[in-house]
Amino acid sequence: QVQLVESGGGLVQAGGSLRLSCTASGRFFTLYAMGWFRQAPGKEREFVAGISWSGGRTDYADSVKGRFTITRVNGKNTVYLQMNSLKPEDTAVYYCAKGRTADVTFRDYDHWGQGTQVTVSS
Repeated sequence: QVQLVESGGGLVQAGGSLRLSCTASGRFFTLYAMGWFRQAPGKEREFVAGISWSGGRTDYADSVKGRFTITRVNGKNTVYLQMNSLKPEDTAVYYCAKGRTADVTFRDYDHWGQGTQVTVSS
């Protein structure tokens, strides 16, 4: 059973920073890529960032490159998303996701957590 639990969301002013965490249950964590998605009101869920099983490869949406950083600590079954220089358009529910494979190449994910709200005020 795959369970992903996100935390770290909140309200922040534009230009500020937040760090999201996602802790996974089960023994699968080190076998798969992990990622972050987000969904703003009235919009479809979109890919934000991904990291390979070892952490050696990362992948970012163009909209967050240079501002967000994804990392993972396999010994803690945890993946992080450091978000800097936040903008009002980053406001969304952020979801942690488990990859279908170990790599990030195809942005293929098959399980999501419940999400954590991030609100950026202008």
